[in-house]
Amino acid sequence: MNTLKFKPEGWNNEISKVDKKNIYTYMENSEILQGLVKSCDENYNLYISFENGITGIMPRQEVEAIHLEDGGLPKSNLCTGKVHKFVQFKIKEANENQIILSRKEVQKEALNWVKEDLQEGTKVTGIVKNIRPYGAFIEIGGGIVGLAHIEDLSIARIKSPEERLKIGQKVEVMVKSINRETGQVVLSYKEIFGSWEENAKKFSSGMRVKGIVRETEKNKNGIFIELAPNLVGMTEYQEGLNYGQTVNVYIKKIDEQKRKIKLSLI
Repeated sequence: MNTLKFKPEGWNNEISKVDKKNIYTYMENSEILQGLVKSCDENYNLYISFENGITGIMPRQEVEAIHLEDGGLPKSNLCTGKVHKFVQFKIKEANENQIILSRKEVQKEALNWVKEDLQEGTKVTGIVKNIRPYGAFIEIGGGIVGLAHIEDLSIARIKSPEERLKIGQKVEVMVKSINRETGQVVLSYKEIFGSWEENAKKFSSGMRVKGIVRETEKNKNGIFIELAPNLVGMTEYQEGLNYGQTVNVYIKKIDEQKRKIKLSLI
């Protein structure tokens, strides 16, 4: 199961309470901490602030363990892109003058967790990091990012992942598949909203409810109306309705055996 140890970076928007008394304890225990990146210098080293004003340095070679250039260093934009963002790290070295931090060590540990311990079907917490037309990239912990394809975001057909998710959104997702060799993870969001049966129990014949219009152009036999993220019914075809439009409908019949809901526009 996913644990607090591998919550995504910035999940709680808090920085670690690090002072000189506990630095060596954290280092000896190989504890995962979190801080806010204040700046990035000309050599792409990051400077991390702790709660009490102490600053640690994360050398460029310690920023990333996965997306590396041929020389073994992370791309410069990966470093500059972390300024003003939360990152997780371990304390690698410390003395009176300097504290050396490593995000790479956290990623290595998280990658081992994915390859060896994470199971398909497990629900994990995540933060949406990027959205593309084909899906959403969601960090599930320790800098590990999985992809949720657009067809795994919603039972009702949607035109864009942005109809379900926004960048920076905190979500719960299900692990759909794992490549144990590469550590690549495929995620699914639609299971989080429950099964057809679970959603259908919220409705009954004779109810008047609001829904969202789906697939108005391809199906002249009827129009699909989304009643809930994982529940779609069909009403008679009507000209002038637009995709994404909110409409009022009357529930004529719920057929649990065929998993179909007949609707009528009000």
